[in-house]
Amino acid sequence: MKKSLSFVVAAIILIGCMAVAIILVVRRPETVRQEVPPRAPFVTTVPVILGEGPIPIHGGGTVRPHTEVNVVAEVSGRVVWVNPEFQSGGRISSSEVLFRIDDADYLARVERARASLAAQEVEVMRVTAEAGIAKELFEEQEKSTPLALWEPQMEAVQAALSRDQAELDEAELHLSRTVVRAPFASTVLSESVSVGQFVAAGQHVGQLHGIHSVEVIVQLSDESAAMIPGLWEAGRNRDRIPARVTAQYGEHDYLWNGYVDRAKAALDQQTRTIEVVIRVPNPLSSGTATMDIKEQTPPLLIGKFVDVEIDGIVPDEYFRIRRSALRPGNEVWIVLNDVLYRVPVQVLQRSKDEVYLTGALKEGQEVVVGGIQAAIDGMAVRTGS
Repeated sequence: MKKSLSFVVAAIILIGCMAVAIILVVRRPETVRQEVPPRAPFVTTVPVILGEGPIPIHGGGTVRPHTEVNVVAEVSGRVVWVNPEFQSGGRISSSEVLFRIDDADYLARVERARASLAAQEVEVMRVTAEAGIAKELFEEQEKSTPLALWEPQMEAVQAALSRDQAELDEAELHLSRTVVRAPFASTVLSESVSVGQFVAAGQHVGQLHGIHSVEVIVQLSDESAAMIPGLWEAGRNRDRIPARVTAQYGEHDYLWNGYVDRAKAALDQQTRTIEVVIRVPNPLSSGTATMDIKEQTPPLLIGKFVDVEIDGIVPDEYFRIRRSALRPGNEVWIVLNDVLYRVPVQVLQRSKDEVYLTGALKEGQEVVVGGIQAAIDGMAVRTGS
């Protein structure tokens, strides 16, 4: 009896479990199918730009004077007057007097030299007259001597006259040097002279630099220098190679137009670069602001570090791409129809943000600038388009 009851209970439990299982199977939710995302990597691209005009050669350097002279006293004496503009930062016109030296002693030397010259001129006149008389007396005699004809005396007084004339010229030259003038329009870099000071001949008393032009020396690699057309003929009656100089003052940038003046015919021993000299005319007034501002344009100051851009060669066809698009080994990765291709290129010039190059590219093609670090030719990729 107990066995039969146990079988009945077991059967009821089994049937109940099967019923619950059927209900769970019947009421289970439907599985939502999701598409597996593609495995192709996502890349960032930018278009290739067709280049126009000269390829810019970029560099930098420090502004220095094109013409610079030391002011030196040529005669000794006490300074009696100094130009108020002859001080550091002052501007001097061409031939303007810088300072004067007491000329009393030099005036006296000129007067003495003139007196000696006048006396010697009288002596020349006397000897000339004596020679004329002697010639008349002895012209019919066959054995007349040069001494009798006053020829040596005549040569002696002529030589003395030349000596006195030279002494007068020297005295007048020394007198003129008591007034020291600027050789050209210039700015005063330094000065060390004042009224009452005694200066000796050869003493350095100041330094001037010309205001008509300044120079910037740009150090370029031989690859960059080779991109400048006619570099080694610059300054030899050829067309000037344009260049632009940019300097920052405060929050703004200012631009000066210049040109390639020359290149040094020797490599710098330390940097192994070629020094190209850029000339900038009228540095005090020719600058322009790179943005529309109302502030007065500053001068291009000596010692200022500037950026330089030189007009390079103009190839028949070249392209511009972002610098991050250039890959090691001088190649770029282009994307056509979501397929990546590796294209070798020849780099012409690098700038801060761009690369100028030639190769099997076309304007508007998309080049990879980010998203992947390695690429296989023909691999599938995704872009933002």
